[in-house]
Amino acid sequence: MNHNSIDAAHGTAAAGTSPAAGPGARRPAVAARVEAAYRRIAEVDRPEIWIALRDKDHALAEAEAVESRLAAGEDLPLAGRLVAVKDNIDVAALPTTAACPSFAYTPDRDATAVARLRAAGAIVLGKTNLDQFATGLVGTRSPYGPVRSAADPALISGGSSSGSAVAVALGITDLALGTDTAGSGRVPAALNGLIGIKASLGLIPVDGVVPACPSYDCLTVFAPDLGAATEAMRIMSGPCETDPASRPWPTDLPLAAPPNARVAVPRAAALAGLDPDFLPLWEAALATFRTAGVELVPIDVQPLLDAALLLYEGALIAERHAAFGAHIDAWPADADPTVAQIVAGAGKFTAADLVADQQALRAAQQHAAVLLTGFDALVLPTAPLHPTLADVAADPIGVNAAMGTYTNFVNLLDMAAVALPAGNAGTKGFGISVIVPAFHDQIAIDLAARAAGEPPALFAPAEAELVVFGAHLTGFPLNHQLTDLGARLAGEVATAPAYRMYELATEPPKPLVVRSGDGASLPGERWLLSPAALGRFLAALPAPMTLGKVELADGTWATGFVANEPAGEDITAVGGWRARRA
Repeated sequence: MNHNSIDAAHGTAAAGTSPAAGPGARRPAVAARVEAAYRRIAEVDRPEIWIALRDKDHALAEAEAVESRLAAGEDLPLAGRLVAVKDNIDVAALPTTAACPSFAYTPDRDATAVARLRAAGAIVLGKTNLDQFATGLVGTRSPYGPVRSAADPALISGGSSSGSAVAVALGITDLALGTDTAGSGRVPAALNGLIGIKASLGLIPVDGVVPACPSYDCLTVFAPDLGAATEAMRIMSGPCETDPASRPWPTDLPLAAPPNARVAVPRAAALAGLDPDFLPLWEAALATFRTAGVELVPIDVQPLLDAALLLYEGALIAERHAAFGAHIDAWPADADPTVAQIVAGAGKFTAADLVADQQALRAAQQHAAVLLTGFDALVLPTAPLHPTLADVAADPIGVNAAMGTYTNFVNLLDMAAVALPAGNAGTKGFGISVIVPAFHDQIAIDLAARAAGEPPALFAPAEAELVVFGAHLTGFPLNHQLTDLGARLAGEVATAPAYRMYELATEPPKPLVVRSGDGASLPGERWLLSPAALGRFLAALPAPMTLGKVELADGTWATGFVANEPAGEDITAVGGWRARRA
Protein backbone atom coordinates (compact mmCIF):
# COMPACT_ATOMS: atom_id res chain seq x y z
CA MET A 1 0.00 0.00 0.00
CA ASN A 2 1.58 3.25 -1.17
CA HIS A 3 0.12 6.37 0.43
CA ASN A 4 2.60 8.67 -1.28
CA SER A 5 2.75 7.49 -4.87
CA ILE A 6 1.73 10.85 -6.32
CA ASP A 7 3.99 12.89 -4.06
CA ALA A 8 6.93 10.59 -4.73
CA ALA A 9 6.57 11.06 -8.45
CA HIS A 10 6.39 14.82 -8.31
CA GLY A 11 8.49 15.86 -5.34
CA THR A 12 7.44 19.19 -3.89
CA ALA A 13 4.36 19.39 -6.09
CA ALA A 14 2.34 18.60 -2.95
CA ALA A 15 2.51 22.30 -2.17
CA GLY A 16 1.76 23.31 -5.74
CA THR A 17 5.37 24.24 -6.50
CA SER A 18 8.45 22.74 -8.06
CA PRO A 19 12.09 23.27 -7.04
CA ALA A 20 12.72 25.58 -9.99
CA ALA A 21 12.22 29.30 -9.51
CA GLY A 22 9.50 31.51 -10.87
CA PRO A 23 5.77 31.15 -11.56
CA GLY A 24 6.44 29.59 -14.96
CA ALA A 25 8.28 26.71 -13.31
CA ARG A 26 5.29 26.06 -11.06
CA ARG A 27 2.72 25.83 -13.83
CA PRO A 28 3.17 22.14 -14.72
CA ALA A 29 3.19 20.95 -11.11
CA VAL A 30 -0.53 20.89 -10.32
CA ALA A 31 -1.49 19.51 -13.73
CA ALA A 32 1.13 16.78 -13.32
CA ARG A 33 -0.47 15.76 -10.04
CA VAL A 34 -3.86 15.47 -11.73
CA GLU A 35 -2.41 13.39 -14.57
CA ALA A 36 -0.70 11.10 -12.06
CA ALA A 37 -3.92 10.64 -10.11
CA TYR A 38 -5.82 9.44 -13.17
CA ARG A 39 -2.99 7.06 -14.03
CA ARG A 40 -3.18 5.74 -10.48
CA ILE A 41 -6.95 5.26 -10.77
CA ALA A 42 -6.39 3.06 -13.83
CA GLU A 43 -3.51 1.24 -12.16
CA VAL A 44 -5.36 0.20 -8.99
CA ASP A 45 -8.53 -0.77 -10.90
CA ARG A 46 -10.92 -0.19 -8.01
CA PRO A 47 -14.06 1.14 -9.73
CA GLU A 48 -16.09 0.64 -6.55
CA ILE A 49 -14.31 3.62 -4.97
CA TRP A 50 -16.15 6.11 -7.17
CA ILE A 51 -19.77 6.97 -7.79
CA ALA A 52 -18.92 9.99 -9.97
CA LEU A 53 -15.42 10.68 -11.27
CA ARG A 54 -14.73 14.05 -12.86
CA ASP A 55 -13.75 14.20 -16.47
CA LYS A 56 -9.97 14.53 -16.53
CA ASP A 57 -10.10 17.58 -18.79
CA HIS A 58 -12.29 19.39 -16.27
CA ALA A 59 -9.88 18.56 -13.45
CA LEU A 60 -6.96 19.74 -15.57
CA ALA A 61 -8.77 22.99 -16.31
CA GLU A 62 -9.17 23.55 -12.58
CA ALA A 63 -5.47 22.74 -12.11
CA GLU A 64 -4.64 25.42 -14.67
CA ALA A 65 -6.83 27.88 -12.77
CA VAL A 66 -4.98 27.06 -9.54
CA GLU A 67 -1.65 27.64 -11.28
CA SER A 68 -2.89 30.99 -12.55
CA ARG A 69 -3.89 31.98 -9.04
CA LEU A 70 -0.44 31.00 -7.76
CA ALA A 71 1.21 33.00 -10.52
CA ALA A 72 -0.91 36.00 -9.52
CA GLY A 73 0.52 35.77 -6.02
CA GLU A 74 -2.39 34.19 -4.15
CA ASP A 75 -1.60 32.34 -0.94
CA LEU A 76 -3.05 28.86 -1.52
CA PRO A 77 -2.09 26.52 1.34
CA LEU A 78 -3.69 23.53 -0.42
CA ALA A 79 -2.51 24.34 -3.95
CA GLY A 80 -2.53 21.15 -5.96
CA ARG A 81 -3.81 18.90 -3.19
CA LEU A 82 -6.23 16.37 -4.67
CA VAL A 83 -9.41 15.59 -2.77
CA ALA A 84 -12.04 12.86 -2.95
CA VAL A 85 -15.48 13.76 -1.59
CA LYS A 86 -17.97 11.32 -0.08
CA ASP A 87 -21.12 11.26 -2.18
CA ASN A 88 -23.39 12.64 0.49
CA ILE A 89 -21.51 15.97 0.37
CA ASP A 90 -22.36 18.46 -2.37
CA VAL A 91 -19.87 19.34 -5.10
CA ALA A 92 -21.24 21.78 -7.66
CA ALA A 93 -22.18 20.19 -11.00
CA LEU A 94 -21.58 16.64 -9.74
CA PRO A 95 -24.58 14.54 -8.70
CA THR A 96 -25.13 13.81 -5.02
CA THR A 97 -26.63 10.33 -4.59
CA ALA A 98 -25.93 9.25 -0.99
CA ALA A 99 -25.50 5.84 -2.71
CA CYS A 100 -29.18 5.77 -3.67
CA PRO A 101 -29.68 6.36 -7.42
CA SER A 102 -33.27 7.57 -7.16
CA PHE A 103 -32.26 10.17 -4.58
CA ALA A 104 -29.76 11.83 -6.93
CA TYR A 105 -29.73 15.59 -7.49
CA THR A 106 -27.13 17.93 -8.95
CA PRO A 107 -26.29 20.87 -6.69
CA ASP A 108 -25.40 24.26 -8.13
CA ARG A 109 -23.01 25.10 -5.28
CA ASP A 110 -20.40 23.33 -3.19
CA ALA A 111 -20.99 22.44 0.43
CA THR A 112 -19.31 25.14 2.51
CA ALA A 113 -16.53 22.80 3.61
CA VAL A 114 -15.77 21.83 0.00
CA ALA A 115 -15.85 25.48 -1.09
CA ARG A 116 -13.31 26.37 1.60
CA LEU A 117 -10.93 23.64 0.46
CA ARG A 118 -11.21 24.71 -3.17
CA ALA A 119 -10.69 28.34 -2.23
CA ALA A 120 -7.40 27.20 -0.66
CA GLY A 121 -6.30 25.56 -3.91
CA ALA A 122 -7.53 21.99 -3.53
CA ILE A 123 -8.91 20.14 -6.55
CA VAL A 124 -11.82 17.69 -6.28
CA LEU A 125 -11.39 14.51 -8.37
CA GLY A 126 -14.79 12.98 -7.76
CA LYS A 127 -17.49 11.62 -5.48
CA THR A 128 -16.88 8.42 -3.55
CA ASN A 129 -18.92 5.39 -2.63
CA LEU A 130 -20.43 4.96 0.83
CA ASP A 131 -22.78 2.91 2.92
CA GLN A 132 -26.16 4.13 1.71
CA PHE A 133 -27.34 7.31 3.41
CA ALA A 134 -24.22 7.08 5.59
CA THR A 135 -25.83 4.26 7.56
CA GLY A 136 -23.18 1.67 8.32
CA LEU A 137 -19.59 1.07 9.36
CA VAL A 138 -18.75 -1.69 6.87
CA GLY A 139 -18.58 -0.13 3.40
CA THR A 140 -20.70 -2.86 1.78
CA ARG A 141 -24.19 -1.33 1.89
CA SER A 142 -24.19 0.27 -1.54
CA PRO A 143 -25.79 -0.49 -4.91
CA TYR A 144 -22.49 0.65 -6.43
CA GLY A 145 -20.78 -2.36 -4.86
CA PRO A 146 -18.84 -3.05 -1.67
CA VAL A 147 -15.63 -1.06 -1.22
CA ARG A 148 -12.76 -3.40 -0.44
CA SER A 149 -9.84 -2.78 1.90
CA ALA A 150 -6.89 -1.00 0.32
CA ALA A 151 -4.54 -3.74 1.54
CA ASP A 152 -6.64 -6.87 0.99
CA PRO A 153 -9.66 -7.13 -1.33
CA ALA A 154 -11.10 -9.95 0.78
CA LEU A 155 -11.49 -7.57 3.73
CA ILE A 156 -13.95 -4.71 4.16
CA SER A 157 -12.84 -1.10 3.91
CA GLY A 158 -15.05 0.06 6.75
CA GLY A 159 -17.79 2.62 6.29
CA SER A 160 -19.72 4.59 5.78
CA SER A 161 -16.97 6.78 4.28
CA SER A 162 -15.52 3.77 2.50
CA GLY A 163 -14.56 5.11 -0.91
CA SER A 164 -13.01 8.25 0.55
CA ALA A 165 -10.70 6.30 2.84
CA VAL A 166 -9.56 3.89 0.14
CA ALA A 167 -8.92 6.70 -2.36
CA VAL A 168 -6.34 8.12 0.05
CA ALA A 169 -4.96 4.77 1.18
CA LEU A 170 -4.26 3.75 -2.43
CA GLY A 171 -2.43 6.99 -3.12
CA ILE A 172 -4.99 8.42 -5.55
CA THR A 173 -5.76 11.57 -3.59
CA ASP A 174 -3.95 13.48 -0.87
CA LEU A 175 -7.07 14.06 1.20
CA ALA A 176 -10.65 12.88 1.32
CA LEU A 177 -13.81 14.11 2.96
CA GLY A 178 -16.12 11.80 4.83
CA THR A 179 -18.89 12.17 7.34
CA ASP A 180 -19.04 10.70 10.82
CA THR A 181 -22.12 10.13 12.91
CA ALA A 182 -21.21 6.86 14.59
CA GLY A 183 -17.61 6.33 13.49
CA SER A 184 -17.71 6.64 9.71
CA GLY A 185 -14.69 8.94 9.62
CA ARG A 186 -12.70 6.87 12.10
CA VAL A 187 -13.37 3.19 11.42
CA PRO A 188 -12.29 3.33 7.73
CA ALA A 189 -9.20 5.27 8.83
CA ALA A 190 -8.25 2.48 11.22
CA LEU A 191 -8.80 -0.30 8.71
CA ASN A 192 -6.83 1.44 5.96
CA GLY A 193 -3.86 2.87 7.88
CA LEU A 194 -4.92 6.53 7.82
CA ILE A 195 -5.46 9.52 10.05
CA GLY A 196 -9.13 10.38 10.52
CA ILE A 197 -10.13 13.53 12.41
CA LYS A 198 -13.66 13.96 13.77
CA ALA A 199 -13.91 17.46 15.18
CA SER A 200 -16.33 18.69 17.81
CA LEU A 201 -19.86 18.88 16.48
CA GLY A 202 -20.53 22.12 14.62
CA LEU A 203 -16.93 23.21 14.07
CA ILE A 204 -17.01 22.13 10.42
CA PRO A 205 -20.20 23.32 8.66
CA VAL A 206 -22.48 20.56 7.38
CA ASP A 207 -24.62 22.60 5.03
CA GLY A 208 -24.61 20.81 1.70
CA VAL A 209 -24.36 17.45 3.46
CA VAL A 210 -27.19 14.91 3.19
CA PRO A 211 -28.28 14.38 6.80
CA ALA A 212 -28.16 10.98 8.47
CA CYS A 213 -28.78 11.97 12.11
CA PRO A 214 -28.86 15.78 11.97
CA SER A 215 -28.14 16.24 15.67
CA TYR A 216 -24.93 14.18 15.49
CA ASP A 217 -23.59 14.44 11.94
CA CYS A 218 -20.20 15.96 11.25
CA LEU A 219 -17.67 16.23 8.43
CA THR A 220 -14.30 14.50 8.68
CA VAL A 221 -10.98 14.30 6.84
CA PHE A 222 -8.81 11.34 5.85
CA ALA A 223 -5.09 11.86 5.23
CA PRO A 224 -1.90 9.80 5.37
CA ASP A 225 -0.42 12.07 8.06
CA LEU A 226 -1.67 14.16 10.94
CA GLY A 227 -0.30 17.46 9.66
CA ALA A 228 -2.17 17.28 6.36
CA ALA A 229 -5.40 16.24 8.06
CA THR A 230 -5.15 19.04 10.62
CA GLU A 231 -4.45 21.66 7.97
CA ALA A 232 -7.54 20.68 5.99
CA MET A 233 -9.70 20.67 9.12
CA ARG A 234 -8.44 24.12 10.08
CA ILE A 235 -9.29 25.50 6.64
CA MET A 236 -12.80 24.04 6.72
CA SER A 237 -13.64 25.13 10.27
CA GLY A 238 -15.61 28.18 11.31
CA PRO A 239 -19.26 29.17 11.67
CA CYS A 240 -21.47 29.35 8.61
CA GLU A 241 -24.66 31.36 8.29
CA THR A 242 -26.25 28.65 6.15
CA ASP A 243 -25.68 25.94 8.77
CA PRO A 244 -27.79 26.40 11.91
CA ALA A 245 -25.85 23.62 13.64
CA SER A 246 -22.46 25.32 13.24
CA ARG A 247 -20.74 26.52 16.40
CA PRO A 248 -17.88 28.96 16.98
CA TRP A 249 -14.85 28.08 19.06
CA PRO A 250 -15.33 29.17 22.68
CA THR A 251 -13.14 31.94 24.07
CA ASP A 252 -11.61 29.65 26.72
CA LEU A 253 -10.51 26.70 24.59
CA PRO A 254 -7.22 24.96 25.43
CA LEU A 255 -4.54 25.36 22.74
CA ALA A 256 -2.21 22.54 23.79
CA ALA A 257 -2.05 19.25 25.62
CA PRO A 258 -0.21 19.61 28.94
CA PRO A 259 3.39 18.36 29.07
CA ASN A 260 2.50 15.64 31.57
CA ALA A 261 -0.82 14.52 30.16
CA ARG A 262 -3.05 12.12 32.07
CA VAL A 263 -5.05 9.80 29.82
CA ALA A 264 -7.77 7.27 30.61
CA VAL A 265 -7.67 3.82 28.98
CA PRO A 266 -10.14 0.93 29.25
CA ARG A 267 -9.82 -1.87 31.74
CA ALA A 268 -9.29 -5.32 30.32
CA ALA A 269 -12.99 -6.23 30.53
CA ALA A 270 -13.86 -3.64 27.88
CA LEU A 271 -11.42 -5.30 25.46
CA ALA A 272 -13.13 -8.69 25.51
CA GLY A 273 -14.37 -8.25 21.94
CA LEU A 274 -11.01 -7.15 20.54
CA ASP A 275 -9.52 -9.43 17.89
CA PRO A 276 -6.75 -11.36 19.71
CA ASP A 277 -4.41 -10.47 16.84
CA PHE A 278 -4.89 -6.80 17.77
CA LEU A 279 -3.96 -7.15 21.46
CA PRO A 280 -0.18 -6.89 20.90
CA LEU A 281 -0.77 -3.84 18.70
CA TRP A 282 -2.90 -2.26 21.41
CA GLU A 283 -0.23 -2.82 24.03
CA ALA A 284 2.42 -1.42 21.70
CA ALA A 285 0.31 1.69 21.14
CA LEU A 286 -0.02 2.24 24.90
CA ALA A 287 3.73 1.81 25.27
CA THR A 288 4.22 4.58 22.71
CA PHE A 289 2.20 6.96 24.87
CA ARG A 290 4.15 6.00 27.97
CA THR A 291 7.41 6.61 26.16
CA ALA A 292 6.12 10.06 25.25
CA GLY A 293 5.60 10.84 28.95
CA VAL A 294 1.83 10.28 29.05
CA GLU A 295 0.36 8.81 32.25
CA LEU A 296 -2.16 6.05 31.45
CA VAL A 297 -4.89 5.20 33.98
CA PRO A 298 -7.31 2.27 33.44
CA ILE A 299 -10.98 3.14 34.07
CA ASP A 300 -14.36 1.47 33.60
CA VAL A 301 -15.55 2.73 30.20
CA GLN A 302 -18.66 0.54 30.11
CA PRO A 303 -21.03 3.46 30.83
CA LEU A 304 -19.76 5.14 27.66
CA LEU A 305 -20.18 1.97 25.60
CA ASP A 306 -23.69 1.51 27.00
CA ALA A 307 -24.67 5.05 25.99
CA ALA A 308 -23.74 4.16 22.41
CA LEU A 309 -26.65 1.71 22.25
CA LEU A 310 -29.06 4.63 22.14
CA LEU A 311 -27.94 5.49 18.61
CA TYR A 312 -29.34 2.42 16.85
CA GLU A 313 -31.29 0.48 19.46
CA GLY A 314 -33.31 3.36 20.89
CA ALA A 315 -35.72 6.00 19.69
CA LEU A 316 -32.90 8.19 18.35
CA ILE A 317 -33.22 6.10 15.19
CA ALA A 318 -36.13 8.46 14.46
CA GLU A 319 -33.53 10.98 13.32
CA ARG A 320 -32.51 8.70 10.46
CA HIS A 321 -36.13 8.07 9.52
CA ALA A 322 -36.79 11.81 9.50
CA ALA A 323 -33.72 12.37 7.32
CA PHE A 324 -34.36 9.84 4.55
CA GLY A 325 -37.04 7.37 5.63
CA ALA A 326 -39.68 8.89 3.36
CA HIS A 327 -37.46 8.36 0.34
CA ILE A 328 -36.84 4.73 1.22
CA ASP A 329 -40.59 4.24 1.71
CA ALA A 330 -41.24 5.76 -1.72
CA TRP A 331 -38.41 3.94 -3.53
CA PRO A 332 -38.03 0.59 -1.74
CA ALA A 333 -36.34 -1.08 -4.71
CA ASP A 334 -33.42 1.36 -4.45
CA ALA A 335 -32.90 0.83 -0.73
CA ASP A 336 -30.12 -1.32 0.63
CA PRO A 337 -32.01 -4.07 2.52
CA THR A 338 -30.05 -3.63 5.73
CA VAL A 339 -30.41 0.16 5.69
CA ALA A 340 -34.13 -0.18 5.05
CA GLN A 341 -34.45 -2.63 7.95
CA ILE A 342 -32.64 -0.24 10.32
CA VAL A 343 -34.75 2.77 9.39
CA ALA A 344 -37.99 0.79 9.52
CA GLY A 345 -37.22 0.12 13.17
CA ALA A 346 -38.11 3.73 13.96
CA GLY A 347 -41.76 2.85 13.56
CA LYS A 348 -41.94 0.99 16.85
CA PHE A 349 -41.05 4.07 18.92
CA THR A 350 -43.34 6.86 20.05
CA ALA A 351 -42.60 10.54 20.59
CA ALA A 352 -42.57 9.83 24.30
CA ASP A 353 -39.91 7.17 23.72
CA LEU A 354 -37.78 9.73 21.90
CA VAL A 355 -38.06 12.21 24.75
CA ALA A 356 -37.16 9.51 27.25
CA ASP A 357 -34.06 8.53 25.28
CA GLN A 358 -33.02 12.15 24.86
CA GLN A 359 -33.18 12.54 28.62
CA ALA A 360 -31.22 9.31 29.07
CA LEU A 361 -28.62 10.74 26.74
CA ARG A 362 -28.36 13.95 28.78
CA ALA A 363 -27.77 11.86 31.87
CA ALA A 364 -25.10 9.87 30.02
CA GLN A 365 -23.37 13.09 28.97
CA GLN A 366 -23.23 14.22 32.57
CA HIS A 367 -21.95 10.83 33.72
CA ALA A 368 -19.23 10.89 31.05
CA ALA A 369 -18.09 14.34 32.19
CA VAL A 370 -17.75 13.09 35.76
CA LEU A 371 -16.07 9.85 34.68
CA LEU A 372 -13.40 11.71 32.71
CA THR A 373 -12.79 14.50 35.21
CA GLY A 374 -9.07 14.80 35.85
CA PHE A 375 -8.12 13.28 32.50
CA ASP A 376 -6.91 15.09 29.40
CA ALA A 377 -8.23 12.42 27.04
CA LEU A 378 -9.49 8.87 26.65
CA VAL A 379 -7.70 6.40 24.37
CA LEU A 380 -9.57 3.41 22.92
CA PRO A 381 -9.15 1.01 20.04
CA THR A 382 -10.95 2.50 17.04
CA ALA A 383 -12.51 -0.78 15.90
CA PRO A 384 -12.32 -4.22 17.51
CA LEU A 385 -12.22 -6.20 14.26
CA HIS A 386 -11.29 -6.10 10.59
CA PRO A 387 -13.86 -8.46 9.07
CA THR A 388 -14.00 -10.06 5.66
CA LEU A 389 -16.69 -9.30 3.11
CA ALA A 390 -18.01 -12.80 3.79
CA ASP A 391 -18.26 -12.07 7.53
CA VAL A 392 -20.48 -9.07 6.83
CA ALA A 393 -22.62 -10.92 4.32
CA ALA A 394 -23.25 -13.65 6.89
CA ASP A 395 -24.26 -11.23 9.67
CA PRO A 396 -24.72 -7.68 8.35
CA ILE A 397 -26.32 -6.24 11.49
CA GLY A 398 -24.17 -8.00 14.08
CA VAL A 399 -20.80 -7.31 12.46
CA ASN A 400 -21.71 -3.67 11.86
CA ALA A 401 -22.76 -3.26 15.50
CA ALA A 402 -19.43 -4.68 16.66
CA MET A 403 -17.53 -2.25 14.45
CA GLY A 404 -19.04 0.69 16.32
CA THR A 405 -18.25 -0.59 19.81
CA TYR A 406 -15.71 2.13 20.57
CA THR A 407 -16.98 4.89 18.25
CA ASN A 408 -20.77 5.13 18.49
CA PHE A 409 -20.88 7.08 21.75
CA VAL A 410 -18.54 9.93 20.75
CA ASN A 411 -20.94 12.23 18.92
CA LEU A 412 -23.82 11.32 21.22
CA LEU A 413 -21.78 12.59 24.18
CA ASP A 414 -20.55 15.70 22.30
CA MET A 415 -16.91 14.65 22.10
CA ALA A 416 -14.17 14.92 19.49
CA ALA A 417 -11.70 12.28 18.33
CA VAL A 418 -8.58 11.67 16.29
CA ALA A 419 -8.12 8.19 14.83
CA LEU A 420 -4.60 7.10 13.98
CA PRO A 421 -3.12 3.87 12.64
CA ALA A 422 -1.45 1.52 15.10
CA GLY A 423 -0.11 -1.26 12.91
CA ASN A 424 -1.35 -4.30 11.07
CA ALA A 425 -2.00 -7.93 11.91
CA GLY A 426 -1.25 -9.44 8.54
CA THR A 427 -3.48 -7.45 6.19
CA LYS A 428 -5.92 -6.48 8.94
CA GLY A 429 -5.63 -2.81 9.90
CA PHE A 430 -5.70 -1.67 13.53
CA GLY A 431 -6.00 1.83 14.91
CA ILE A 432 -6.55 3.76 18.11
CA SER A 433 -8.56 6.89 18.85
CA VAL A 434 -7.77 9.82 21.13
CA ILE A 435 -11.10 11.09 22.44
CA VAL A 436 -11.68 14.42 24.22
CA PRO A 437 -14.58 16.61 25.38
CA ALA A 438 -16.08 19.13 22.97
CA PHE A 439 -13.70 21.90 21.88
CA HIS A 440 -10.65 20.11 23.32
CA ASP A 441 -9.79 19.04 19.77
CA GLN A 442 -6.30 20.49 19.97
CA ILE A 443 -5.46 18.28 22.94
CA ALA A 444 -6.47 15.20 20.93
CA ILE A 445 -4.33 16.30 17.99
CA ASP A 446 -1.32 17.01 20.21
CA LEU A 447 -1.54 13.64 21.96
CA ALA A 448 -2.00 11.85 18.63
CA ALA A 449 1.13 13.65 17.40
CA ARG A 450 3.11 12.36 20.38
CA ALA A 451 1.97 8.81 19.67
CA ALA A 452 2.65 9.12 15.94
CA GLY A 453 6.01 10.80 16.39
CA GLU A 454 4.88 13.75 14.27
CA PRO A 455 5.31 17.47 14.95
CA PRO A 456 2.12 18.86 16.49
CA ALA A 457 -0.04 20.94 14.16
CA LEU A 458 -2.35 23.78 15.16
CA PHE A 459 -6.08 23.33 14.55
CA ALA A 460 -7.70 25.59 17.12
CA PRO A 461 -7.57 29.35 16.52
CA ALA A 462 -4.88 31.19 18.49
CA GLU A 463 -6.36 34.63 19.10
CA ALA A 464 -4.03 35.88 21.84
CA GLU A 465 -0.29 35.71 22.44
CA LEU A 466 2.14 36.37 25.24
CA VAL A 467 5.92 36.75 25.18
CA VAL A 468 7.76 35.79 28.37
CA PHE A 469 11.35 36.36 29.42
CA GLY A 470 11.80 34.85 32.87
CA ALA A 471 10.17 32.53 35.38
CA HIS A 472 7.44 31.55 32.89
CA LEU A 473 9.91 30.17 30.36
CA THR A 474 9.82 26.45 29.58
CA GLY A 475 11.46 24.51 32.40
CA PHE A 476 11.14 27.29 34.97
CA PRO A 477 9.00 27.33 38.12
CA LEU A 478 6.07 29.42 36.85
CA ASN A 479 5.75 27.85 33.40
CA HIS A 480 2.89 25.73 34.71
CA GLN A 481 0.80 28.90 34.99
CA LEU A 482 0.80 28.93 31.20
CA THR A 483 0.42 25.21 30.55
CA ASP A 484 -2.40 24.97 33.12
CA LEU A 485 -4.29 27.50 30.99
CA GLY A 486 -3.79 25.42 27.84
CA ALA A 487 -1.20 27.81 26.39
CA ARG A 488 0.90 26.65 23.44
CA LEU A 489 4.58 27.32 22.91
CA ALA A 490 5.06 29.01 19.52
CA GLY A 491 8.84 29.41 19.54
CA GLU A 492 11.70 31.60 20.66
CA VAL A 493 11.76 35.39 20.31
CA ALA A 494 14.04 38.27 21.20
CA THR A 495 13.23 41.87 22.04
CA ALA A 496 14.50 44.84 20.12
CA PRO A 497 17.77 46.17 21.66
CA ALA A 498 15.80 48.55 23.83
CA TYR A 499 15.18 46.75 27.14
CA ARG A 500 16.91 46.14 30.46
CA MET A 501 16.27 43.24 32.80
CA TYR A 502 16.21 43.41 36.59
CA GLU A 503 15.93 40.58 39.11
CA LEU A 504 13.31 40.88 41.83
CA ALA A 505 14.02 39.34 45.22
CA THR A 506 10.87 37.17 45.18
CA GLU A 507 10.30 33.46 45.66
CA PRO A 508 10.75 32.15 43.09
CA PRO A 509 12.95 34.91 41.63
CA LYS A 510 11.37 36.90 38.79
CA PRO A 511 12.73 39.31 36.22
CA LEU A 512 11.45 42.79 35.51
CA VAL A 513 11.74 44.06 31.92
CA VAL A 514 11.89 47.84 31.40
CA ARG A 515 12.21 49.74 28.14
CA SER A 516 15.39 51.83 28.10
CA GLY A 517 17.35 54.07 25.76
CA ASP A 518 20.51 52.09 26.51
CA GLY A 519 18.95 48.64 26.50
CA ALA A 520 19.86 45.29 24.98
CA SER A 521 18.08 42.48 23.15
CA LEU A 522 16.61 39.94 25.60
CA PRO A 523 15.78 36.32 24.63
CA GLY A 524 12.35 34.87 25.43
CA GLU A 525 9.48 32.69 24.23
CA ARG A 526 6.20 33.33 22.44
CA TRP A 527 3.11 31.54 23.77
CA LEU A 528 -0.37 31.32 22.25
CA LEU A 529 -3.47 31.45 24.47
CA SER A 530 -7.20 31.79 24.22
CA PRO A 531 -8.52 35.29 25.03
CA ALA A 532 -10.12 34.06 28.26
CA ALA A 533 -6.87 32.40 29.36
CA LEU A 534 -4.93 35.60 28.76
CA GLY A 535 -7.48 37.51 30.83
CA ARG A 536 -7.19 35.06 33.72
CA PHE A 537 -3.42 35.25 33.51
CA LEU A 538 -3.45 39.03 33.69
CA ALA A 539 -5.86 39.04 36.63
CA ALA A 540 -3.47 36.87 38.65
CA LEU A 541 -0.33 38.95 38.06
CA PRO A 542 1.18 40.43 41.24
CA ALA A 543 2.49 44.02 41.31
CA PRO A 544 4.73 45.49 39.95
CA MET A 545 4.37 43.07 37.03
CA THR A 546 1.83 43.86 34.32
CA LEU A 547 1.23 43.17 30.65
CA GLY A 548 1.95 45.65 27.90
CA LYS A 549 3.39 45.88 24.40
CA VAL A 550 6.97 44.71 23.86
CA GLU A 551 8.92 45.53 20.70
CA LEU A 552 10.55 42.46 19.17
CA ALA A 553 13.74 42.18 17.18
CA ASP A 554 11.82 41.87 13.90
CA GLY A 555 10.11 45.22 14.48
CA THR A 556 6.73 43.77 15.49
CA TRP A 557 5.06 44.32 18.86
CA ALA A 558 3.66 41.63 21.14
CA THR A 559 1.98 41.43 24.53
CA GLY A 560 4.46 40.66 27.30
CA PHE A 561 5.67 41.46 30.80
CA VAL A 562 6.75 45.08 31.19
CA ALA A 563 7.28 47.57 33.96
CA ASN A 564 7.46 51.34 33.95
CA GLU A 565 10.22 51.70 36.53
CA PRO A 566 13.29 49.57 37.31
CA ALA A 567 13.50 47.61 40.55
CA GLY A 568 15.97 45.08 41.90
CA GLU A 569 19.37 44.14 40.53
CA ASP A 570 20.21 45.05 36.93
CA ILE A 571 21.18 41.77 35.21
CA THR A 572 20.96 42.93 31.58
CA ALA A 573 24.62 42.20 30.88
CA VAL A 574 24.19 38.51 31.72
CA GLY A 575 22.23 37.97 28.50
CA GLY A 576 18.77 36.87 29.64
CA TRP A 577 17.02 34.89 32.33
CA ARG A 578 18.28 31.44 31.31
CA ALA A 579 21.85 32.67 31.42
CA ARG A 580 21.22 34.29 34.80
CA ARG A 581 19.77 31.15 36.38
CA ALA A 582 22.54 29.01 34.90
